[in-house]
Amino acid sequence: MEIADVLRETSAVAIFSHIRPDADTIGSALALGLALRSRGVQVAVSFPGPEALPDTLRELPGSELIVDDADLAPAPVAVAVDAATVERLGGLASVFSASERTVCIDHHVSNSGFADLDLIDATADCTAVLVLDVLDALGAELTKEVATCLYAGLVTDTGSFKWARPASFLVAGRLTAAGVDSAHWSRVLMDSHPFGWFAMVSAVLATARLDETACGGAGLVYAVVDAEQMAPMSWEDGESVVDIVRTAREADVTAVFKEATPGRWNVSLRSTAQVDLVPIAGSLGGGGHTRAAGYSDRGTADEVVARLRAAL
Repeated sequence: MEIADVLRETSAVAIFSHIRPDADTIGSALALGLALRSRGVQVAVSFPGPEALPDTLRELPGSELIVDDADLAPAPVAVAVDAATVERLGGLASVFSASERTVCIDHHVSNSGFADLDLIDATADCTAVLVLDVLDALGAELTKEVATCLYAGLVTDTGSFKWARPASFLVAGRLTAAGVDSAHWSRVLMDSHPFGWFAMVSAVLATARLDETACGGAGLVYAVVDAEQMAPMSWEDGESVVDIVRTAREADVTAVFKEATPGRWNVSLRSTAQVDLVPIAGSLGGGGHTRAAGYSDRGTADEVVARLRAAL
């Protein structure tokens, strides 16, 4: 594997996670960083602001490798993990592109490749399993700490294995055999919220609307989280609302509109079985997977909802 060869020969690596970092991008970055550091490589991991890293993800091993985005400099090798486009690197895109050799490791079907070397596999359930392939090619040791970071990406991107492919269960077996406390990390990453989250969810669910005729009869359910409701929450806690709304059995497509700041929205899309979300998100400037995608928009709540409905 050429990517493994490049990483084997370099003395320094900068690893880039995407904007609004989730467990897959941070877990993948830290796993790769820890493995390379153990081989004597100088490692810096970062992600673009303005959103902060959720506290739960700062508990992952290797978080000491994370540097402020303002302090990240071009490196001999730059690796982007779990970013479907270079734009997903936000303000760090220019730092990535200025590095001597660039690598992209990703599993989004919408990723057409943007690095010197691309490892893109849309059949992988998460980027973490592709990072594991790279580590295997390097001959790196699968320590408990590295395995824990990879498990974070695997368990979250498969929804606690609810939609995991068979290969992911084999990977989970390797990771737990390496010492991952799966019960602990599944709770921390999937089943843990501040008490104030309950009031926010209650208010948001009151906004939920159902249109069973949308998407050619597949159905749409959506809800809105305004800036005032989002303010006391981490973006991660706001993102988790989609997993509640998507349980409406009358709709194949779910949308949750999250207002990060007044008039600035992040939209999460999910589908259960029928609708391909990639062209929908793509038409609105976003991307993702067939069953999970997203995009950003600006305007009032009514305006952003109307634009999505027009795109369906």
